Amino acid sequence: MPPEPYDVLVIGGGLAALCAALAAREAGASALLVDRAPKALRGGNARHSRNLRIAHDAPSPLFPGQYGVEEFIADLETAHGGHGDPELVRILAQGSAELPGWLQARGVRFQLPERGALPWSRKTAFFLGGGRTLMNALYAAAEDRGVAIRYDTHVTHLELEDARVHTLPCRGPEGEGLLRARRVVCCSGGYQADRRALAAAGCPGALHYINRGSPHVTGDLLLQLLDQGAAPSGVPGTCHRVAVHACSPPEDGGIVTRVDGMPWGLVVDTQGRRFQDEGEVITPRRYSAWGRWVSDTPGARAHLILDDAGLRRAPPSLYPPLTAQTLEDLGRRLQLPPGALERTVQRYHAARVDGGDDPLAHYTTGLTPPKSHCALPLERPPFHAWTLAPGVTFTGHGLAVDPRGRIRRRHAPPCQTLYAAGMIMSPAVLGPGYVAGAALTLCAVFGRIAGEAAARG
Repeated sequence: MPPEPYDVLVIGGGLAALCAALAAREAGASALLVDRAPKALRGGNARHSRNLRIAHDAPSPLFPGQYGVEEFIADLETAHGGHGDPELVRILAQGSAELPGWLQARGVRFQLPERGALPWSRKTAFFLGGGRTLMNALYAAAEDRGVAIRYDTHVTHLELEDARVHTLPCRGPEGEGLLRARRVVCCSGGYQADRRALAAAGCPGALHYINRGSPHVTGDLLLQLLDQGAAPSGVPGTCHRVAVHACSPPEDGGIVTRVDGMPWGLVVDTQGRRFQDEGEVITPRRYSAWGRWVSDTPGARAHLILDDAGLRRAPPSLYPPLTAQTLEDLGRRLQLPPGALERTVQRYHAARVDGGDDPLAHYTTGLTPPKSHCALPLERPPFHAWTLAPGVTFTGHGLAVDPRGRIRRRHAPPCQTLYAAGMIMSPAVLGPGYVAGAALTLCAVFGRIAGEAAARG
């Protein structure tokens, strides 16, 4: 006889999956979590995370100030651009308030702002030890509560059909097999690790992208479910990108691969020409803005050029820059057309308007594109360069779900035994947009919702 089916099968190994498995088990269900990654790489993209966006009505040891539910909702509405489900948006903002206590009760620790080791943040709470420590704590809690866990196991197909017992094919260390469960929660993410799928969905530059997160998030089940008639959310082919070092690993480099410091220099394309105002966005939105802008350049590559003063102003980097004593030599080492970099810098200097002691007050006039802030001289050798590439984090195309996390269908009522949580359904809330810390919050809130709903049937 086949083994007794689990009450709840959770597919995935990131934050949404752990929260779903914990919620299901704590609601009295037997639960199996199946992670495609090996144990050493467990945790999905949450391993590279560091903070959650949390609504709170008053200051606390975790937050200065106040950040209410309505303000959180307004931030989400700005990000999703009309693509988010208003009911799910409100559920996320309201549910966020419970997360610090819920996570702390399961072994997660937060960094206290009063210790001075973090950027000031009214809206987010930071994990002590970062994302890997977060995930290790939740895996320990899951094991302690009796959640069964299988690593290095790939669920290869999922039918978009309700069933009394689902039988799912899988491939693991011992070969092909079958998994049986009464209800399934799919937390396997988008398709950002499959550049061809991303390109086919409408992002032609994707073949040149670097995947900042797990190589196992290829979207197999998401794309299968959409093909079978699951209702979509978000916009096909969209994704969240930041500018990363082009020498980064092609997969799984995480947040440390990110490039910063563009306001303190000039950014040129592979022909040595500027293409964007480096001073236009100097808030935290600059990371995603430069991911988009670099994506639009030929070959999806660009170069940040700094003089020695600019390098000192730029944040520290994991990767050393390419360095030369002259702009001519730097351009040659970057394989730019002869003289192109020198001409770009000459035109920039000719258009500069000195702003005195305030670096932000320096700007250009009569230059296209302009440099609206931080237009400081680029003249002190040695000169330095980092080559930039788009680094993709997650996709803005996924499944639609109802408030209980049940997968919606295009031409039928929502599924009764199939659920989704995390980045596979995040576009139903975030659309193609991004709000710092909100994606991880979404994984935890909807993971809990889907896991408990699946346990209760």
